[in-house]
Amino acid sequence: MSQPSAWIVRWSHLVPAGGRVLDVACGAGRHLRWFADRGHAVTGVDRAPDAVASAARWGRALQADIEAGPWPFAGENFDVVVVTNYLWRPRLPDIVAAVAPGGVLLYETFAAGNETIGKPSRPDFLLQPGELIAACAGLRVVAYEHGYESTPPRFVQRIAAVRLDGSGIPLRHLLGEPARP
Repeated sequence: MSQPSAWIVRWSHLVPAGGRVLDVACGAGRHLRWFADRGHAVTGVDRAPDAVASAARWGRALQADIEAGPWPFAGENFDVVVVTNYLWRPRLPDIVAAVAPGGVLLYETFAAGNETIGKPSRPDFLLQPGELIAACAGLRVVAYEHGYESTPPRFVQRIAAVRLDGSGIPLRHLLGEPARP
């Protein structure tokens, strides 16, 4: 199984201890494993049956086509919502809405420019400059990057954003130290 994204690891300290995790398009569960190993209750969703079977080793795993079917988490909130290497724009509002008060969105996927070096290359699968920030309106952005990564070569856009607890004051867990692999 591949290693968790360095971005997810770097910002996972923002997740409240024992928090509930949702990994959208979770694949075989590399991020589910990362969070489960740290005592979090994990849920993953993917449309591939083999991916869901693998991810189920770490916690709750649902097989669902979130592009063609309904959002399976309507009315549910999670302390962290993780998305990597996945973009389906019609689901962005559902993904952001799934972040609980005091919760975190950790999102990393391909960005415009990637078409010049490889796949994905279709504009449908590449975030435009500032698009992820715009999708996170209502969340407090803690970190954002848009640029080129050399290993492996790709253009990416990443965000770590929190939903404040209603007081307008950043939550105490934002002051914690970054997690170490």
